[in-house]
Amino acid sequence: MLTPLGWGTAAGSVPLYAAGWWLGYPEPAALAVAGLAAVGAAALWTLPRPRLEVRREIAPERVARGEPAVGVLHVTNKGRGVRGLSAEDAAGSAPVAVDVPRLRPGGGRTVTYRLPTSRRGEIPVGPLRLVRADPLRLARRVREYGTPRVLLVRPRTVRLGLLPSGRAHHLEGPTSDRSPAGTATFHALREYVIGDELRHVHWKSSARTGTLMVRQLVDASLPTTTVVLEARPGSWPEPDDFELAVDAAASVAAGAASASFPVRILTGDGQVADTRGGPDDVEVLLDRLTSVQTREGPRSAVDAVRRVRPGGSLVLITPDAAELGRVAAVRGRFDRVVVLRVRPRDPAAAPPGVQLVDFTDLEGLAEAWHRLGAAR
Repeated sequence: MLTPLGWGTAAGSVPLYAAGWWLGYPEPAALAVAGLAAVGAAALWTLPRPRLEVRREIAPERVARGEPAVGVLHVTNKGRGVRGLSAEDAAGSAPVAVDVPRLRPGGGRTVTYRLPTSRRGEIPVGPLRLVRADPLRLARRVREYGTPRVLLVRPRTVRLGLLPSGRAHHLEGPTSDRSPAGTATFHALREYVIGDELRHVHWKSSARTGTLMVRQLVDASLPTTTVVLEARPGSWPEPDDFELAVDAAASVAAGAASASFPVRILTGDGQVADTRGGPDDVEVLLDRLTSVQTREGPRSAVDAVRRVRPGGSLVLITPDAAELGRVAAVRGRFDRVVVLRVRPRDPAAAPPGVQLVDFTDLEGLAEAWHRLGAAR
């Protein structure tokens, strides 16, 4: 409660009073009493607690890196009149100053302010901290109001099409009502229609419902887009380069997921996401990539590919030309292999069967990606 100045005043007043009393000088003793009285008055000054009800909103709760987001505070005074208050709302590691206007008893105000979105990640917002200090800054009391919320600052993306994998596959999403009929994957139960095979009848459900029910089986053999992101700290001396790499991974993954194709995202440390072609896959992938950070892994990003199911397209995102040699070793396990190099420092040649794209920003990636799709 006491500030360093308050503690110093209190600590200095005690020996000053003792010295004045011992030496018989009233002036030091009076000065010490005044110091102790000031400290006591400062503590009483900060004692009143405003009765505030704070409800917090974040609009929107999910934004791409660099897009605007605002915090909205609905403040209601449940006690006596409150003069204008200076407070701060926590927004990650950077507090944001918030000015709360004068509030009458029972009155309320809505306060809005900008939230920082320049860095990707899960940004905790709140609680609102109300700081009350005396005029002499001898005492300071901090009170917290409102339930914290989380702002998701997700990667930026550009629109990228789905690269042809080189094999003929149905274009609809797996295990959905639009999937082609097949014999591999169970999707749902439905009522029997003329022409259905009797071996697909689900007799237990038919007996329970009184209606003949059949198992709907679909063909879920769609090619998977495997996105591999190099995330070892030594590969990214510039943090902005890694942010661009995450943006590229999000763009590739979102493009494939928007076409209802399965997507798998890996780093050398393991799997980040694995979706099967559902309607909410884009949101899931962007949320998972929000928290990806550089981290020392047990193996390189390419080594992590050796344990995944083969087939489909492989997209490796790295700044390192040395990864080109490693990716050649797994080339035969995929229908198509593309290496995206982020702001490369040295020129490099792609091994046979591997397509190489060097880019310095998302707009350049979109142009190069369009050329890749047109060339196949």
